[in-house]
Amino acid sequence: MADVVRMGVVGAGSISVRGILPHLSQEDVQDRVRLAAVCDPVPGRAEAAKERFGIERAFTDYADLLAHGDVDAVTIASPIGLHYKQGRMALDAGKHVHFNKTMTTTVAEATDLIETARQKGLKIVASPGEMLRPHNQQIKKLIADGAIGTLCWAACGAAFGTYHEKERVRQGDDVLSNIDPSWYFRKPGGGPLYDMTVYALHALTGILGPAKRVTALSGVRIKEREFRGKMVPCDADDNTLMLLDFGDSLFALVYGTAAGRITEGFGGSYFGTAGSIVGQKLNGEPFDYPGRDLAMQAPQGRGNQWLLPHVVGVHREIEEQHVYEDIMQLIDWIREDKPTIVTAEHARHVIDIIESAYRSAETGRTQELTTTF
Repeated sequence: MADVVRMGVVGAGSISVRGILPHLSQEDVQDRVRLAAVCDPVPGRAEAAKERFGIERAFTDYADLLAHGDVDAVTIASPIGLHYKQGRMALDAGKHVHFNKTMTTTVAEATDLIETARQKGLKIVASPGEMLRPHNQQIKKLIADGAIGTLCWAACGAAFGTYHEKERVRQGDDVLSNIDPSWYFRKPGGGPLYDMTVYALHALTGILGPAKRVTALSGVRIKEREFRGKMVPCDADDNTLMLLDFGDSLFALVYGTAAGRITEGFGGSYFGTAGSIVGQKLNGEPFDYPGRDLAMQAPQGRGNQWLLPHVVGVHREIEEQHVYEDIMQLIDWIREDKPTIVTAEHARHVIDIIESAYRSAETGRTQELTTTF
């Protein structure tokens, strides 16, 4: 078993302040992972995070963290459009990498990272690890066992709404609570597909397997948003509807929209000749799965987070438990050489779906997917 993994956190924005840093600073993980360094380009933010969470070193420049942070691995929590470049820099510096969703914005970038990591003997874990959740594993089993007859079609997706503008770290007066969400609405990497629908797509493809083709309509519906009294121009697509073809006339409707939803949270709906699975109900009644009794005890919205393998004790009370779980999947892989199902290849396939959907919308043509997992 390897020693304690020294972790560098790239970005001290919302996901780090609310989730990554609180989780990794807890006493119960210090025998496995230590917060060695944090970086953020906003003046004073990394230093403030260092002081609040007991991190050893703070940097404003990412290259300095890689060169002088004495880290074994990094978790990349910067805007999605920066993930590929920063991930490649980490691999070139000999560091293992956890990517917060989404790993990259193109298949070519994802493939380069996968091949580089393989050549260098480094490990990549790419969020979100939706198939770690017992209810998704049970949905896959129910469908395979014929619980809803012959599966005919499915639906999944997510909507932006005003979630990011209203996060608790946005409207404060200090550098750790006035974090600007504008990048979520801009290219590259902005929009609900890369940010939210990615969860639904990981679950959908984890349950049904790789898709084969995609057709889509997409565009910008909300041209500007307000944040702290200023108008933010929006150029990333925020209204996308796609059809996925899984082969043998099995189809799925997937959406990433500015508002509204037709499914339950990020969960999918599955319709067959003998019934349906909608959210966590089989033909209108809750279905059983390992740990359901514990999940029912959790506060609303956290139930299935509590069933993730590393989410125990105090971690059940901290936000973004699923991100912490994916990081710990990397930590276990580094320390114990225990591979994870949260793979870069699965993430690349979801990226293929998103990138191809945008290309379909631009060209008016169905796109063949080139990846699998």
